[in-house]
Formats: sequence, structure tokens, C-alpha cells
Amino acid sequence: MSSKNVISNEVSVDEQAYQQPAAGAVDAEGFAEVDDTPEFRPSVEQEIQAKVDANHPDARLEAGPDHMFGKTLVQEERIQGREAEVERISSKATFGMQKGREARTRELVVEQGRERRKEFFERAGSVDPRVDPRRPDARETLSEETLGAVNTEAMRLDDRLNGWSRAAIARELGERISQSSDLMSAVLGTVDTLETAEGQVVPIGRLEDVDRGEVCVTGQVEELWVPSHPSIAQVGLIGDETGRTRLTIWERSDAPLIKKGEIISVYGAARNWYQGRISLAVTGWSQIRFHDRDPWWV
Repeated sequence: MSSKNVISNEVSVDEQAYQQPAAGAVDAEGFAEVDDTPEFRPSVEQEIQAKVDANHPDARLEAGPDHMFGKTLVQEERIQGREAEVERISSKATFGMQKGREARTRELVVEQGRERRKEFFERAGSVDPRVDPRRPDARETLSEETLGAVNTEAMRLDDRLNGWSRAAIARELGERISQSSDLMSAVLGTVDTLETAEGQVVPIGRLEDVDRGEVCVTGQVEELWVPSHPSIAQVGLIGDETGRTRLTIWERSDAPLIKKGEIISVYGAARNWYQGRISLAVTGWSQIRFHDRDPWWV
């Protein structure tokens, strides 16, 4: 009697070929060759982590041109960051070996800086013609004797006119001499113009000659009085070799306290008049620098 429920252990020829290595392959010594290539498989921990990442609520459910399948945004950023860093290092190694590249870069930066300075001074020349690089130099029209006198006076004024180069002083002198042909008048006019120019420390005795609302001065604190109003923090006298003036420090300026005998510089002091005389005020826009104090103590 036969049964239809027959279980057979026999497999087809194709299955035998898939399961068994090809017979007859031998090496030089006659031994059968064995494929010993290692098979790389993920560990259990890696498979678990892959499933966790793929099922993360923030993970990408499908691949796209701007994102990766099965990766969260944080993972994508890390991968892209590593790729960008590798590309940057590779590019730096490639271009960094080019001969003369650093020297050419330095020359280009210097040239660009020179062009930017020229463009800046050309714009500034519309406000102050003295700084315009396109302005012709009047010294070129002076005689050799007059030019020597100009250079001598420029050297003498160099120590007095702080913040101005000797070339700038000589150019201003040459401009004035070409107009008046009087060396003494040119010297006095140059001192008057450059000494009270904006951004310069103005002698206290020359404050009345300045037509700006704010000035910079340097002097010694000669006297301090008791303020007459709660809105005034300190009030006193500040002076130098050219004169003295009243200095008021307002409470709202939040400026550090000064002491009698100290030498200070006040930047951005406001000019005003008190009882018919020029005076200075320290406001919130002003800054006090102490010459005798350490920076940490201020």
C-alpha cells in the first residue's frame, strides 16, 4: 500500500550544487581547495542597534536626495560633518603643496589692504581735504631752501603735535607756505589746525578755540569739591601747562572716582560753559584713563 504523505530527504541537483562546494578543485599538492574567505556578519548588538535606529520616531522612513534612510537628523549631521572634515583636510593637503601659494596669498592681501585704505582716504577727503591722497603735494613747488626750512620745522613740531607724523606736519606746512609765503605764519597756522583737530588731545588752554561738542584732554586733578547736587558724582579742577578748567563728573556716567593729584585723560568730554568760562563734563559717552594706576586697579 502506498502513501501520499511521503517525506523525502533527497534534494535536487541545483540545491546540491548550492549547498556543496564544487568538486574536483584541487591545489598544486592535490588537496581539495577550501574557500576560507571570512564572512563578515553584524554582531547581535549591532543588529539590535540597527533595528532601534531604524524604528526611531525621528528616523527617516525612506531615502531621499537630502536625507538618509534609517538615520536620525543627529546621525545625518555627524556623518555629513565627518565627510566635510575629510574633504577639507584633503583639499588643504592638495592646495597647500602648491608652490608659492602662500606668498601669492600674502601679496594679494597686502594689495587689497592698500586699495581699501586708498578708497577710505578718498572718501574721507570729501570731509577733510588734508587726508585726500589725490590732493597734490604743495612741497613739490617749493624751492630747495624753503623745503629744507619746512623739514626743519616739521622735526621741531614732531614732539609737540602728538598723533601726527612728521610727513603730515611737513605737508601741512608746505600747503600754508605755498599760500602765504611766510614761514612763521605757516608754523602758527599748522600748530593751530593740527593741535585742535578732531581726535587729538587738546591743550586745556585751547579749549575755547575748538568748535566741537566733545574733546579729549589730559591733565592733573588739582582740586576736588563737595558736589552741590545729588546728580553730580564729583566736581573739581583739572589743569595742564596751558591752563585749567572745571571738570564735572555726572552720577549717571558711572565713571570711576578720581583723586586729587592724579594725572588723567578724559576722552569724549562734553564742552559747556559755566559762569562765562569753558568747562568739561564726563557723561555716559566719556571715558577716563588713569596714567598712575594699574589697569586691574581701575
